[in-house]
Amino acid sequence: MVRFDIMTLFPDLVDYVLGESIIGRARKNGKISVNTYNIRDFSEDRHRRVDDTPYGGGKGMLMMAPPIYNCYESIINEQRNSGYSPDKRRVIYMSPCGSLFNQKKAEELSGYNNIIILCGHYEGVDFRVIEEIVDEEISIGDYVLTGGEIPACILTDCVSRLVPGVLSDPECYENESISSGMLEYPQYTRPYEFHGVKVPDVLISGHHANIENWRRESARRITREKRPDLMEK
Repeated sequence: MVRFDIMTLFPDLVDYVLGESIIGRARKNGKISVNTYNIRDFSEDRHRRVDDTPYGGGKGMLMMAPPIYNCYESIINEQRNSGYSPDKRRVIYMSPCGSLFNQKKAEELSGYNNIIILCGHYEGVDFRVIEEIVDEEISIGDYVLTGGEIPACILTDCVSRLVPGVLSDPECYENESISSGMLEYPQYTRPYEFHGVKVPDVLISGHHANIENWRRESARRITREKRPDLMEK
């Protein structure tokens, strides 16, 4: 089982997204564990303040180091007191400065049994706490969001699908787009004809070798057309 501990200012948002569909069922069935922690609960300020103006000036507010570190320390202590002792832990900060997240990174992270994710907000996080507790910074793309909660949900979803038992069969993710190195072939279901377009004859031929060959060639064609960069790799 992989345990995800997510440090955030908006735990309800994270729990809502990761409480539905396949990931929600995996949580209920004990295949993964997702715990959210409200950083405000660990503020040393009586008003639960977690941000302040940055030294040197500039617009916006910066998340302070103490509440984040206190939250992190509480997670570690909670694990220790409950007898949970991960042999492989990774602390990740979702940040535009991080390395770009991809399927290969998801496969690497699925080898850890505890992933702690820090979600930034405002103008970011005091650099000192990043240096002290974070193992790796990860970005989901070259654009800026209002916070790290959605990126944290994306990472958790992607990694969780690789955990044994979350999906019904490893084939569910091994032959998918990107995972296989190419985009996925076109797929069809009933009705046989829709708006004048029929299902390719090969798919109803019952000839498994021909079907596999059609799928392989279709995947190559689509990859060449839509993502030639994958073909180059």
